[in-house]
Amino acid sequence: MAFLRGAAFLKSVASLEQAPASAGEIAFAGRSNSGKSSAIKALSGRKLAMVSRTPGRTRLINYYALGAERFIVDLPGYGYARVPTAVRAPWEELLGGYLRTRAPLRGLAVVMDVRHPVTELDRRLLLWFRPTGKPVHVLLTKADKLSREAAVQTLRRVQSELAELVPGTSVQLFSSLKKTGLDEAAAVLLAWLAPDQMKTPGGTGGLEIKAPGLKGEISPGQNALRFKAPRSGRRSGRRPKPSTA
Repeated sequence: MAFLRGAAFLKSVASLEQAPASAGEIAFAGRSNSGKSSAIKALSGRKLAMVSRTPGRTRLINYYALGAERFIVDLPGYGYARVPTAVRAPWEELLGGYLRTRAPLRGLAVVMDVRHPVTELDRRLLLWFRPTGKPVHVLLTKADKLSREAAVQTLRRVQSELAELVPGTSVQLFSSLKKTGLDEAAAVLLAWLAPDQMKTPGGTGGLEIKAPGLKGEISPGQNALRFKAPRSGRRSGRRPKPSTA
């Protein structure tokens, strides 16, 4: 099933004020080099997502129209260490504001490399988004890079971890190269745009979601979502070992 077939680029926005009137939209987010653009391409059956020559340099939110005021939204990649702080800060604010305040957003598809899932930055994104109460579906991309046994073990581990971190999150294996997981992903994402999930067309989605803050989480009133790559540049999502002192 080509979920995005017929989708057409509408516009890129640098602020939420520039976002189109929308009856419903699904956003794709992911770490730079996670395979987000390839996943969108696979789901659409053609090249759709804009790919920057330098990972982490895409600073705008890209809108792709599906018709009937429904959209696929490609969010800027996060976590690329070579992006200067002065450049990174504005798009962190844009991304954070979008995730927290965009009312027509029906759900978030988070793309993770199956070999490096649930990194510190992925956790930060998920915890930031959790108070909205909107659904999250995780695509563990590049599943063809692992053996079937290793991929399934990773899937189960991520499902268990996210069940505690963000209850209700669905997770699947996905391969843009082998075209596996397309139907499963399409079924989940299409359900988010079903008529009974849609609000009245024409809403601008400018209302801020009021939700209780989580321990250690930035206040919902703040739109900036701070991403800072680990100093080592490693992608591992493993927690640091406790001190023995």
